[in-house]
Amino acid sequence: MLYGLGMFRLPSAFVFAFLASLFASSAAAQGACEPPGDQPSQSNRNEDGKSCFVFAGWEGPDIPVWLYVPRDIDRTTARIAIIMHGARRDPDRYRNEWSVEADKRGFIVVAPGFSRTDFPRANGYNLGAMRDPESGEWRDDARWSFTAIEPIFDAVVARIGGSQAGYTIYGHSAGSQFVHRSLFFRPSVRAKRYLAANAGWYTFPDLETPYPFGLGDTMLGKDDLRAALARDVVILLGDRDIDPESSSLNRSDGAMEQGPHRFARGKAFFAAARALAQRNGWQFGWSLRVVEGVAHSNGDMAAKVSDLIE
Repeated sequence: MLYGLGMFRLPSAFVFAFLASLFASSAAAQGACEPPGDQPSQSNRNEDGKSCFVFAGWEGPDIPVWLYVPRDIDRTTARIAIIMHGARRDPDRYRNEWSVEADKRGFIVVAPGFSRTDFPRANGYNLGAMRDPESGEWRDDARWSFTAIEPIFDAVVARIGGSQAGYTIYGHSAGSQFVHRSLFFRPSVRAKRYLAANAGWYTFPDLETPYPFGLGDTMLGKDDLRAALARDVVILLGDRDIDPESSSLNRSDGAMEQGPHRFARGKAFFAAARALAQRNGWQFGWSLRVVEGVAHSNGDMAAKVSDLIE
């Protein structure tokens, strides 16, 4: 088979070789992932501070973890930001976009990758892989996608020889869904701050509304909600993320009840959480930041909220 390029025709073998070379160059630039069990050394750390390793230290599937450690920081004490990618499952891009801010503010970027193969659809990633997709039965929490974050943090601290005791977790779009749901379902973690940016739809702190739009029919109760609402959480909303026709926007009945677009849904989620805390006299640790001039873009959001990395 021949591939055309205007008046020129290139043999398929040449084209495939070129594409393979291009892919290999791209992978090398990103930092090839070290297999499980490999010990990091100065020779396999990229000079630009970017690297990747495969995390296998939990009961779920192996997870590639993309790192960025700025050159002029004390890696043993620097703040750690765990960055959760969106539905495109592109942790390397998220790592790269956040590395610019990491250089400015001196923190380490950790971007785990939850592939479509091992964590399929929203159920496998955004919703925590908590339920069997066919039977609807609750799965062993050791295999929830939410559960991977704590041991990944431990693996990173060990690799850098660090002493960090906590981290900030940030997510954009589908990653924001991951972050705010993990807040409810994995309470005993070392996250110092949760940053949930531009989620497409939410699981409201409501024990009457059935899951996944609320927390009804789950194992959670009032005490769990009280604890979640007391945590340090920042809901981040781009004021231009207002497209009701966005191709990736959830338009199910449950999602549409939350609002016509992401900006409205985020405001409704925050308002519901605040109202619940006020009705019950509970401590409320959440805040809302509206980010001007930002639509549905992780890179644009990162440039304006990196001051929140704790």
